[in-house]
Amino acid sequence: MDIKSISSSLSVCPQITAQDVQKIADLGFRSIVCNRPDGEGADQPVFDEIEAAAKKLGLETRYLPVISGKVSDEDAEAFGKAMNEIPRPVLAYCRTGTRCATLWSLSQAETLTVADILAATKSAGYDMAGVVRRIANGGRTPTDRADASFDVVIVGGGAAGIAVAASLKSRKSDLEIAVIDPADIHYYQPGWTMVGGGVFNASQTAKTMGSLIPRGVHWLKSAVAAFEPQDNAVILDGCRVVKYDRLVVCPGLKLDWHKVEGLVSTLGKHGVTSNYRYDLAPYTWELVSNMKEGRALFTQPPMPIKCAGAPQKALYLSGDYWRKQGVLKNIDIQFHNAGGVLFGVKDYVPALEKYIDLYNADLNFFNNLVAIDGPAKKAWFDVAKPDTPVERVEVDFDMIHVCPPQSAPDFIRVSPLADAAGWVDVDHMTLRHKTHSNIWSLGDVMNAPNAKTAAAARMQAPIVAENLVADIKGQLPSAKYNGYGSCPLTVERGKIVLAEFGYGGTLLPSFPTWLLDGTKPTRAAWILKEQILPPVYWWAMLRGKEWMIKPEKVSAS
Repeated sequence: MDIKSISSSLSVCPQITAQDVQKIADLGFRSIVCNRPDGEGADQPVFDEIEAAAKKLGLETRYLPVISGKVSDEDAEAFGKAMNEIPRPVLAYCRTGTRCATLWSLSQAETLTVADILAATKSAGYDMAGVVRRIANGGRTPTDRADASFDVVIVGGGAAGIAVAASLKSRKSDLEIAVIDPADIHYYQPGWTMVGGGVFNASQTAKTMGSLIPRGVHWLKSAVAAFEPQDNAVILDGCRVVKYDRLVVCPGLKLDWHKVEGLVSTLGKHGVTSNYRYDLAPYTWELVSNMKEGRALFTQPPMPIKCAGAPQKALYLSGDYWRKQGVLKNIDIQFHNAGGVLFGVKDYVPALEKYIDLYNADLNFFNNLVAIDGPAKKAWFDVAKPDTPVERVEVDFDMIHVCPPQSAPDFIRVSPLADAAGWVDVDHMTLRHKTHSNIWSLGDVMNAPNAKTAAAARMQAPIVAENLVADIKGQLPSAKYNGYGSCPLTVERGKIVLAEFGYGGTLLPSFPTWLLDGTKPTRAAWILKEQILPPVYWWAMLRGKEWMIKPEKVSAS
């Protein structure tokens, strides 16, 4: 038997025999459900044999036969009813287990999210792509029609989504484009570090989504439930179907606050904060500006994360403030990094290490935050040094700045667009999907090995636009992405180490070194970050003005 667990109450498997029932009972199952009609296969025992063996062992049974490929709404309803009536855990079987998994998926459609259902079945080895529209429709068969259709559909209205919409419109104004995003507010997230450092006000980093959607682009204010790339369709919550000729996927990533035990219940109080949330960045500054002594922890989870420098930016701005206030000698700064280096591109490390020394901060590598107790002011880290058993350590704090674990959004991770790690699977140069040729991706959600920053999305947007328009014209991709990303590391108020690099850590400076040497802290880089980049974001990037980011052409050879 090849038993696969779907949930705590249900497992499924291929055809069983009467001889298997004893083992099924020994494994702790209390009921058996048969979803395979008798006589479907020449080597198939009839249900009566299974039932007789089960009764001898005190197991409940149900015979709910379903014709292969014809799971009806009534079948799913009967399966759900049976699951509520019989003792659990339940083992359901058919020829392969697929019908059982399908029946469970449809029966749970009104109580679980589409992503949760797809994740559970995918982990058990069953692909529910064929019934995803029914799952999104509460388990019932929807009408087979599109509610809307567009030349280009863009999933995500963040920096990447709006920028690529604007870049597409600037190249081909007659395109019918839709941006799908449920949010009312669009945030300039690179500004949140500055909010946490007392430089920006939070309100400076937010604008209404409606004010930023490019003219002539449709805004579908909804969440995406699933993708049907074989039918060129996106399924929205409520089972609305949006068809596309070409699709761009850029919904950002998921901040997985729940992965740290106890974190959610204490965020924003007890000295627990994070610049990774709009409403918490002001609390960071409140804590920093009021702290006169004690221990301050700054954490960084395993990669990948958006803006890998942000966790230490919070440290630098805090340390700089405490130094200038004359209280740094009273504050114990600890940086707990799940990785093994301060920064992934070695050319910038010497300058950063000088500031670590300046602020007398201790570096704790291979330290991953796993739990926190806000009222008790305690945090627990798993220390996983190479070739050493994992050790859990307890650390007291007066203030802790948390960078949360991050992953692809659930609806991406369980979709046909994702690679094994859950990220959208693209060609790293053209940003075109490796399997579905009419799909592109950019921003934090795709699997290219570049830094996940707004600067990267700014570079990627015209590349996707260029290649998508080339595809419309029947041409091959005409632009390539070199992995460019930028991370302005705010090492003190008034100075920044401007890290700019591409694939493999190759330095890709935007300015000559005589004007701005990114490997050293400079006032010029601070002016760029504080005064120039925000207007460039709002008035250029999101409006299709591609200053200094002309796409690099693909070689004809």
